[in-house]
Amino acid sequence: MQIKRYFSGSAAPAALTIGNFDGVHLGHQAMLTRTVEVAGARGLSPCALTFEPHPREFFAPDQAPTRLTTLREKLELLESRGISRTQVCRFDYRFAQIAAAEFIERIVVRGLNARWVLVGEDFRFGARRAGDLTLLRQAGARHGFEVEVQPMITANGVRVSSTAVREALAAGDTARAQRLLGRPYSISGRVVHNDKFGRKLGFPTANILMKHNRPPVWGIYAVEVSGAGDRPWPGVASLGVRPTVRREARAVLEVHLLDFDREIYGAHLRVDFLHKFRDEEKYADVETLRRQIARDVENTRDYFHRRDAETQRTAQNS
Repeated sequence: MQIKRYFSGSAAPAALTIGNFDGVHLGHQAMLTRTVEVAGARGLSPCALTFEPHPREFFAPDQAPTRLTTLREKLELLESRGISRTQVCRFDYRFAQIAAAEFIERIVVRGLNARWVLVGEDFRFGARRAGDLTLLRQAGARHGFEVEVQPMITANGVRVSSTAVREALAAGDTARAQRLLGRPYSISGRVVHNDKFGRKLGFPTANILMKHNRPPVWGIYAVEVSGAGDRPWPGVASLGVRPTVRREARAVLEVHLLDFDREIYGAHLRVDFLHKFRDEEKYADVETLRRQIARDVENTRDYFHRRDAETQRTAQNS
């Protein structure tokens, strides 16, 4: 996938979808699928326009919602849905001052050469969010691009949105988050050296360098890890500030992979959060912590045993 941060002025004619795409949930996926379909039918390049940072992070960083995906994670998910070109617009003071009409002419028309544009029902754009669907359609008639609006997507009667995913994860409901995302919620990062405290307790961990300042999940989870071998590997993850050992300034993601003994320093891993066991706790001493970790490992083994048995029963009955 082509990733562009500046406008070259010579872009191929595009089927364009615009959004923040945080989490790339089922609603976003419907937009991306439609964009790819139209691009294929009309001989256009399937293109996405997104923003970095999220506008709400720029205007009110202390009040902005927790981000579900880093930029890298988002770009990987966009590519996996068939997008061949993504334009990343740096959202700063100058960008925030662009008038709605200028946004259309300079970015959508001249910068991206859009011939077809797909947006969500609540799409607003330009300085002070003055641009709306009516203005976009009027501009399309003048400049020769068609505008289509993506209808609302629901899952089990719930409107799919990044907010709904955040709420599910905050409640520890990984199953509901998975229904909204169409996949398990995940965090990616590179394995780095740390103090090897888990190894001293008998439970070596992969310490994953996260780009999330405020991760939307917290606590102890059963996880599957991709990138550590030739298949997803089961494990138990702790995401928090390690209050028993030493309180970290930022959240730390540590994963103990079950029955795994390879060195994977430097590997880039994706951690899928499947089931939350408990919140992070501070224990009276290290031995109490070690016993709790042992219980977490056994609970994780039980979780995967039950899951695999259920999968086998389903396969036999189908």
